Amino acid sequence: MSKILFSPKEIQLLQKNPNVQQVSELTITYTTAFKSKFIDEYLTGKTPRQIFKEYGFDEEIIGIKRIEQAAFRWRKTYEKNGLIGLTDTRKTGSGRPLKRELTANEIIERQAARIQLLEGQVELLKKLEVTERRLLNDSQKISTSKIYQLISDTLAKHPFKRMVAYFCDLLNVSRSGYYGFLKASDLRVAKERKDLEAKDLILKAFNRRGYKKGSRSIKMTLEHDFQCVMSRKKIKRIMRKYGIVCPHRRPNPYKQMAKATKEHRVVPNQSNREFKQGVPGKVLLTDITFLPYKGNHLAYLSTVKDSSTNEILAYHVSDPITLDIVTKTIEKLIHNKKIKLQPDAFIHSDQGVHYTSPNYQKLLKKYKLGQSMSRRGNCWDNAPQKSFFGHFTNEVDFESVQTIDALKAKIHHYMVYYNNYRYQWNLKKWLLHNTGTIS
Repeated sequence: MSKILFSPKEIQLLQKNPNVQQVSELTITYTTAFKSKFIDEYLTGKTPRQIFKEYGFDEEIIGIKRIEQAAFRWRKTYEKNGLIGLTDTRKTGSGRPLKRELTANEIIERQAARIQLLEGQVELLKKLEVTERRLLNDSQKISTSKIYQLISDTLAKHPFKRMVAYFCDLLNVSRSGYYGFLKASDLRVAKERKDLEAKDLILKAFNRRGYKKGSRSIKMTLEHDFQCVMSRKKIKRIMRKYGIVCPHRRPNPYKQMAKATKEHRVVPNQSNREFKQGVPGKVLLTDITFLPYKGNHLAYLSTVKDSSTNEILAYHVSDPITLDIVTKTIEKLIHNKKIKLQPDAFIHSDQGVHYTSPNYQKLLKKYKLGQSMSRRGNCWDNAPQKSFFGHFTNEVDFESVQTIDALKAKIHHYMVYYNNYRYQWNLKKWLLHNTGTIS
């Protein structure tokens, strides 16, 4: 028994509580209904002090010790006799065991109450079991912070109390880390807001001028067009986080055509992969790629690229893949007065049938252009040209084009963009404005 005595004012206040059956200066008697509700609430995880407060009891009036003693006594009685043991029998039995047998109605009422409580406990255990399985399944192969968020969401949806330590042990994460995660919620909200702002900027650069870009091009576009300095590491993180996927170059299915006759001659490799010689108009790279459009139609693109400046100096689009596609490309290169070639300039290509053709080789000699070829089956010897075709075929949607004229217009638009506006990492972020090679 607690040594705290109730004053007349406190007695009067306690008697107004519907959960109190009787109160005197020394003792307080609680209703059987309140005891049953106490057990129900306690089994869900609430503390005794919390339950008393929710049912209108003032902790300062009753005293913590009296609450703890009552809770201990009721728990022990419930574990031993169930809800029947919580029934107040002092009036009917005068403090002595009931000698008479219970009536049939009394037995039914008490058993029904016990069954109802047991069913409530079973439902609670079922919920907990389902929650455990869901937590274990959802926590597979995710980061620790997401596991913490999973625990927080689970506790918010279900009435489980004092289960943080259990769930943390179940998912093998730190309890202190979980509480730290909750405290840092404001910081996470602020970080998410900053990430969304960065995402908007990155998307603007990503779609700048109608062509999708990778992290390098996005970084340079942000700096030059939006005056925003952002690290590539952050750009890549934001792109991964929000699913911004840059075009990936697909393998080039173009295979070398067989040599038509023995007249076709292969020449030595003069470039030896020394593409950046710092002299514009000297090392010129050329190749052909195919462009599917309008379903099963094919067109072919031949280009000449300056390996020092990365500019496309000349190009030609053709339906049939005849020798004219490469000869006309050379003619356009020579007759463009805005292009200045070095005296020792040479054209480097693969060993395709067009480039080993005697007519093509005679044309190069006519215009005093040297010739160089990659080693057989070695695409790295012409890597910059292959790289250009890789970016081109991924950045331009030519498959939706319906006519060859529309395809040529689309290619011309991209060539202007590539030479004048597209940032290139290997050129140390300098723009090639107003070069005049293709206009």
